[in-house]
Amino acid sequence: MTGLSFLSEEIVAKRLELLKELVPGLARVGVLKNPMEPSHPAIWKETEVAAQRLGVALEALEVRRPEDFEAAFATAKQRNAQALLALGDSLTYTYRPRITALAASSRLPAMYGFREFPDAGGLMSYGASEVYLYRRAATFVDKILKGAKPADLPVEQPTTFELVINVKVAKALGLTVPPSLLVQADEVID
Repeated sequence: MTGLSFLSEEIVAKRLELLKELVPGLARVGVLKNPMEPSHPAIWKETEVAAQRLGVALEALEVRRPEDFEAAFATAKQRNAQALLALGDSLTYTYRPRITALAASSRLPAMYGFREFPDAGGLMSYGASEVYLYRRAATFVDKILKGAKPADLPVEQPTTFELVINVKVAKALGLTVPPSLLVQADEVID
């Protein structure tokens, strides 16, 4: 087996840090997570460790299917979540326009793992650069086509990450994006 990793567990702390930097006085974060996603238990544990270090309480918002989104956002508001962290999986990725619309209507600043979320009206994302991953994947294909055995190729960790901030969404939420975040951003959507 070979391939590329998205480092989901390891970068969740950075996502929380960025969210805390953007949202003044952030104390409670709702976390969209899918109990059917095999990677989410490990990512949840890392999220808890990061939240404790940052002094942020977490509110688990479980979503198994698209019909669960509205109830999850209602629970977030009912339990006074001040922001949202969406753990990545095929469900949240597929329904990103719906999730970003619910975050906007709930007035919840939200952090995502894929850059397509800010493009779909989400506030911000931080994650491995998919362009980088696709280029690296092409390198793997080239090596395999030239005779390399997949088992001999190591699983690679990404080295290029990107922060995307949608300033229009921030303004709509009444947030001012600090210059320190704008400087770090790989892309700013006006």
